[in-house]
Amino acid sequence: MSYLFDPEVLARIARGALGRPLEIMIEQIAAELEHEYPGHIRDDREWVLNNAGGAMGMMTVLHASITEYVIIFGTPIGTEGHSGRFWAEDYFYILEGEQWAYSETSPVKEVYRPGDLHVLPRGVAQGYRMPDRCFALEYARGFIPAMLPFGVADTLFGTLDWRTFGRTLGKYGASSVKELLQGKV
Repeated sequence: MSYLFDPEVLARIARGALGRPLEIMIEQIAAELEHEYPGHIRDDREWVLNNAGGAMGMMTVLHASITEYVIIFGTPIGTEGHSGRFWAEDYFYILEGEQWAYSETSPVKEVYRPGDLHVLPRGVAQGYRMPDRCFALEYARGFIPAMLPFGVADTLFGTLDWRTFGRTLGKYGASSVKELLQGKV
């Protein structure tokens, strides 16, 4: 499977935006991504709530397709939950705050701070916590539709927040169709 986005380019862009207010970081990241990947970055920066794996956060979608997504994900107040176990790799570039994680194979707490990259390999699950305000540039590559049940299950069977459900599927669907029309899966 070929991918459009390069994790090293994303790391460079994320690190280059550090130390600024979140809104400015997001606009800088989006502008640089649009320069690197013209026509593949969303214009809007609307936030959508996200409940998944017991954690609640918020996201703004920069890119979504069948094989990749790029979002800003985080929380202004902290959260914790299950990462999910996917047929996709997940790259989490910390922009501000701190993320803690642990795996089923080790009782050691991993700590990720601004500029750090937390990679969740395909098929691996972790517990994670953002103890306070934390935002990251998140990039996933693999078969993204298989991630959707995890991404909406808490909303469907817990919060019953139909507006968030509709906005999540609407943004993912519209972005994916746009990418398919450009020849990108």
